[in-house]
Formats: sequence, structure tokens, C-alpha cells
Amino acid sequence: MHTLYFDCFSGISGDMIVGSLLDLGLPMEFLSSELDKLSVKNFRLKSCLVKKSGIMATKFDVEVGEEPIPRNYSSIKQIIQRSDISPLVKDNACRAFRGLAEAEAEAHGTSVEKIHFHEVGAVDAIVDIVGAFVGLEWLGSPQCHASPLNVGKGTVKCAHGTMPVPAPATVELLRGVPIYSNQIDGELVTPTGAAILTTLCGSYGELSLFRIEKIGYGAGSREIQGSPNVLRVLEGTLVEEKETPSSGSTVLVLEANIDDMNPQIFGYVQEKLFELGVHDVFSCPVQMKKGRPGVLLTVVLPSDLFHSVCQILFQETTTLGVRYHECHRKVLVRAIEQVDCEFGTVSVKVARLDGKIVSFSPEYENCQRLARNNQVPYKRVQWRIIQQFMNLHGQELG
Repeated sequence: MHTLYFDCFSGISGDMIVGSLLDLGLPMEFLSSELDKLSVKNFRLKSCLVKKSGIMATKFDVEVGEEPIPRNYSSIKQIIQRSDISPLVKDNACRAFRGLAEAEAEAHGTSVEKIHFHEVGAVDAIVDIVGAFVGLEWLGSPQCHASPLNVGKGTVKCAHGTMPVPAPATVELLRGVPIYSNQIDGELVTPTGAAILTTLCGSYGELSLFRIEKIGYGAGSREIQGSPNVLRVLEGTLVEEKETPSSGSTVLVLEANIDDMNPQIFGYVQEKLFELGVHDVFSCPVQMKKGRPGVLLTVVLPSDLFHSVCQILFQETTTLGVRYHECHRKVLVRAIEQVDCEFGTVSVKVARLDGKIVSFSPEYENCQRLARNNQVPYKRVQWRIIQQFMNLHGQELG
């Protein structure tokens, strides 16, 4: 499946995203003609090749002839909706600004309607956000994934004063997104960059099996000693990892009987085991000697985690011993696909047998986030994603 992977080792901003898409081939003339459809005027687009710590990258800039004007979400949405850009670009740009408005409202303890953007309400921010989605549509609306985000360190000056990095709205936008700091001073992830990325991406983490076709570099504005201030975007295809009985799929199954432990601890132990990397954890009620009720805890794990799993069970539970045995399993070919609907993008787990889809499941956390962001019932988001998936893959369903 056609995919973009955003490698955010030096953070991310709106201009870096647009620059990387230009570097991947987005024509500047097309971008300019689409952005001219917005009612905001008095801006000029520039792009050029620059070198950042020896890496060639495309620098994108928006030159504006006005001071930043505080705008609320409704006025920005009106600017976007009244333009003649495509419905998909309108929807994505409005969702990005809606996410920004909700993040600002949460950070400042007020409502979306009362939020007035300062920096991100300016023309250059509107152009960056709309331009990013114009570029993605030109590239064929690929599914998008991202690395963990390097957020930088220190403080940043904004309309509300000097704040720690990441800024309050950025922190809210990045809830659930893996972040880190490699101790580079300054703000590396801007609210605009975070808004675009969290609208685009359904998953974050290390790059899976991937066939690279193109590489784009978008330059940031800063000069960082010993580190290129660029966003790297890989365009290509995710490669499914096939697993068959002949390739060998051996696991350990470990069991423990527990009858004298606070039930609240089971959830905590389950979370720790999944974080460790086990395949599955489940429990079922059992009747033990002398009629005592108990719980049979079962863990399915790769053999290299055996000692770590035993350590968790002995430290965190009241069990005095575990049983384990080796067994073979046959698994379906699995993949994660991104599915769009009017509420946003959801990762869908897909299982195939002999090339046919035999089951699929929208990710709970993605549906939950979209239900909250759009203030609609969870089941409505889930139904729409299922409907969209079946429209896309009707011929492949087994």
C-alpha cells in the first residue's frame, strides 16, 4: 500500500512538511494555484534548495504582508470551506484546526468557541496547513505513519509568554504520541506541525518492513550544530511479513493458578506483560482445592521473554510457581491499513488467508480519539470505518 513515513528526528513544523512534499515532487505551480483559491491574500510562496549540516533539503517559506491576526476556529473554517479546494483537503485542514482549537481550549480551561489563535491564526499557518493537505492529495492520499517525535528542550516565547517546550497546545495535541528529547535546545515540534501530523497519522513507531521509492527532505528554519534541521519523509510501500507453518512459529505457553490476590492487580500485571512484548495474556475463573474460587492466568510469549515474564509474575502476583510448555501455532497474514472517513483516519487490523480478507478490526484507541474529537458516539465512528473498509475491499473479502 502506498505509504509515507515521517522521520521526525529533528522535530516537525508546517513549513518542513510542505518542503518535504515539494522535495518528493509536488509542483510549486500546482501548490500555488490551489492556495490562491483561499480568500486570504497578500502572501507569496517561496521554495529553494538549502544545505543543512551537509544534507540538501527544500526550504518552503510564506511571505506575508500583514501582521498576525487573531482568528477563531469558526472564522478559519469559513475561510477554508468557502474556497474551491477539494473536499478532502477542506475536511483534513478543518480537522487539523479543530484539533488545534480543542488543544488550546483544554490547555487554557475554556471552550473551542472562545479560543482565538494568535500565531496559528496568521496567514502563513493557514497556508502551511492547507498546503500540506494539498500536497498529500497530489501524492495520491497515501497512508501515513511517523516516528517518535523529537520535541527539543528549553523554553519558547508565544502570545501567552515564555513557556516550556513543548508549548501547551502542542502537548495536548501529542497526547498518546511517543515523544523524546535528545537535548537540542529550542522548540522542535510546533503546534502547526503537531496538528498536521496527528490528523494524518494513525500510528507512530519504528519503521516496519518498507520498500523505499522516494526520499524527501523539508528544511527547518534553525541551524543546529552537528545535526541537520530537516524532516525526512520516505515514500514507498509497506511490505507484509508473511508467516507460515513451514517458516516455524513456536511459542511458550505459561500458566499460573492464583487464588489469594486483589483482583485489581490482574489489570496492572497484564499491562506490564504486554509492554514487555508477550503475544497474549488472558485469564479465566477456576475452582481450586477445597472449593476455593481462583483465576488461571495464561501468557503466550516468545521463548526469549521467558525469564522476564517469570520475574514479573513472581514479583507482582502471589503465585508460588508457574507451568510452561512449548507449542506450535499457525497465524494469518496480518497488516495495518489506514482508512479515512469524515471523522478522520483509523488504523484497521486486517487478516488474510490465501490472499483473501477473512477478518478486520478498527483499532479501538483510534476510534475512541475520533469519537471524542468529533463529539459523536463511538459506534458511529466504528460503523463508518467498517463501511468505508468494505467499500474499498469488497472484492477481497473471503
